[in-house]
Amino acid sequence: MGNTINTQHEQLGKVRSTIREIFEYGNKRRMEIGAENVFDFSLGNPSVPAPEMVKKTYMELLQTESDIELHGYTSAQGALPTRKAIAENLNSRYGTAFHADNFYMTCGAAASLRVTLGALITPGAGEEVVTFTPYFPEYKVFVESSGAKLVESISDPETFQIDFTDLSSRITPQTKAVLINSPNNPSGVVIREEGIRQLAELLQERSAIYGHTIYIMTDEPYRELVYDAETVVPFVTKYYDSTIVCYSFSKSLSMPGERIGYILVPDACDRAADIYAAVCGAGRALGYVCAPSMVQKLIARCAGEVSDVQVYKKNRDILYGALTEYGYKCVYPDGAFYLFFKALEEDAGAFCNKARDYELLLVPADSFGTPGYVRLAYCVSTEQIEKSLPAFKALADSYK
Repeated sequence: MGNTINTQHEQLGKVRSTIREIFEYGNKRRMEIGAENVFDFSLGNPSVPAPEMVKKTYMELLQTESDIELHGYTSAQGALPTRKAIAENLNSRYGTAFHADNFYMTCGAAASLRVTLGALITPGAGEEVVTFTPYFPEYKVFVESSGAKLVESISDPETFQIDFTDLSSRITPQTKAVLINSPNNPSGVVIREEGIRQLAELLQERSAIYGHTIYIMTDEPYRELVYDAETVVPFVTKYYDSTIVCYSFSKSLSMPGERIGYILVPDACDRAADIYAAVCGAGRALGYVCAPSMVQKLIARCAGEVSDVQVYKKNRDILYGALTEYGYKCVYPDGAFYLFFKALEEDAGAFCNKARDYELLLVPADSFGTPGYVRLAYCVSTEQIEKSLPAFKALADSYK
């Protein structure tokens, strides 16, 4: 008692994420030497415009809807027309049979993940959530703040696909869920269909042995951001019934600041009605009810729209081709907008600090569960990428 506060939250507030720290350093350097001289690849902030339909819809809403309709509260779980439109869009694309009451609207994917974990995890029960390296560092924050332990399963170091020998040893009676992110942040890798099938078989087998369902949670903000015709992102609910989808429109519609996403709890999911109720309860307990109302109206009309990802494809191709030529060992990214490569020395943090001498702002991947690697966000202008190539070459040459 006395003058105490939550020390866990205090520490999170005092120490920025590595990504944010580098981004703020970039802001400082832009003021000092000019933005055109800083090659900032730190933050996954979409650089392509939102689809024209988004701007058109916003204008129409402002002209045709009353202020109360635009800015008032929706139902706690989200506006019915919005949830219905999302269900219809997914059904048309994947041959599913979802309906509005499978969906809970959220303030982006982070809220989707945190609310879903709040619904699934029983604090104090010693439960675990397994995820695959590399992974978005905030997973650890979300899982631990929900009262569970995050367990890392080490992916295949050559392909970054699931290593099932390693995964098999990580799944225990304490496993409550497996959290997957495909296309992956930070590697850009898409988990292949055979990997999803094998994962589903393993979890069905272990669920039967342990006497309780192990859920799959999918984090899908990059679902539509794939670039090669042969790359297919498996829709996981079609492979494993007890899958809960956490989605954000931030990347597909290039509008991360609008903070809009959803949780999908399919009818086929084990204890679906109870989980959906727990999602609603967790949203209430966390203060996440009623996602922004105007952007929900926009999503009702734009659920099937996607930004022009060809810009990202061009950026990927330029960077991947150049960096591999310079001697960097890069993971080929199927999607998202990140290039993941091995640092040119054992200490990725020291490598990224040296990169600053060339005004290259890169993110060391130690906090992503993969020491010795570096993440580069190529959701920037193609001009910046082309201008940065001599710096990447000079950095590589400095290690020869």
